Amino acid sequence: MTLGPATSESDRLTPVVDDEAALAAAPGKAIEGRSLSRIAWNRLKKDRVAITGAVIIVFLILVALFAPLIVKLLGHPPNEYHQELLDADLGGLPKGGVGGANAKYLLGVQPTTGRDVFSQIVYGARISLLVAFLATLVAVVIGVVMGVIAGYFGGWVDALISRVMDIFLAFPLLLFAIALISVLPQQTSIRIGVLVFIIGFFSWPYIGRIIRGQTLSLREREFVEAARSVGARSPRILFRELLPNLAAPILVYGTLIIPTNILFEAALSFLGVGVQPPTPSWGKLLSDAVDFYEADPMYMIVPGMAIFVTVLAFNLFGDGLRDALDPKASR
Repeated sequence: MTLGPATSESDRLTPVVDDEAALAAAPGKAIEGRSLSRIAWNRLKKDRVAITGAVIIVFLILVALFAPLIVKLLGHPPNEYHQELLDADLGGLPKGGVGGANAKYLLGVQPTTGRDVFSQIVYGARISLLVAFLATLVAVVIGVVMGVIAGYFGGWVDALISRVMDIFLAFPLLLFAIALISVLPQQTSIRIGVLVFIIGFFSWPYIGRIIRGQTLSLREREFVEAARSVGARSPRILFRELLPNLAAPILVYGTLIIPTNILFEAALSFLGVGVQPPTPSWGKLLSDAVDFYEADPMYMIVPGMAIFVTVLAFNLFGDGLRDALDPKASR
């Protein structure tokens, strides 16, 4: 008689469970893989400050897109004068407190002209966001192309592009912009086009240097060597291997460039060389408010807060996006 292996009391009492059956019966969700974009989104949506900035940005974009409808419902045409709302004895200041604000004129009226400040703020968002987005697009495209080429090829190509970047960074951009735009005609489309060109063309070295540094580290990675080993040419490596891995820094620093461009456009309008009246602009409103800030501070506070909130929202969202896309971040 053949006896089997001896078993202890505890072994006899312990049921044998198949591993697959245990996993199938175990409560909870099944294990699933997550992409890098999914991980970044999960990190970003936990950042309430960044999400708040994103909500404000979306709101501002919607305001700019639907400006005519918003003004029709809540305001008055931006170039419509309302002299009856001004006090001639006080030098053309709005009647009533807080800049003449009331149920019909939510943010008051402009001194000396009586134009609706709310309508000018709404339409001014169009100019600021349009110039900022288009200038950022120009800067990102040029900066990414030049940065990738410099970082990948190195040698004399890198040295040449780096010196060009140094020249652009040392260029007196503000003085050049003032000198060029001041001799242009008053047509709004021409001035917007020149503003986009100047801001975008002369700000690409900032993102170009960042992309160059990232490319220098990526070109020595295994996936680039593997592409070379199978005979991939330089254009394929640049656009199919390197650029997808540079999407995160491009997106982050592009987001952070936008508020800088908004401030630059506002500064040019404040100096009188940006978009000219009757086209509304936040910077021009600030410039006009300088003569009335003591008697009518509301006229300066409103466009100033519009610029402040917009720039702050982009900065908060950009910082949150950078943290979400950084795998080494602590949160």
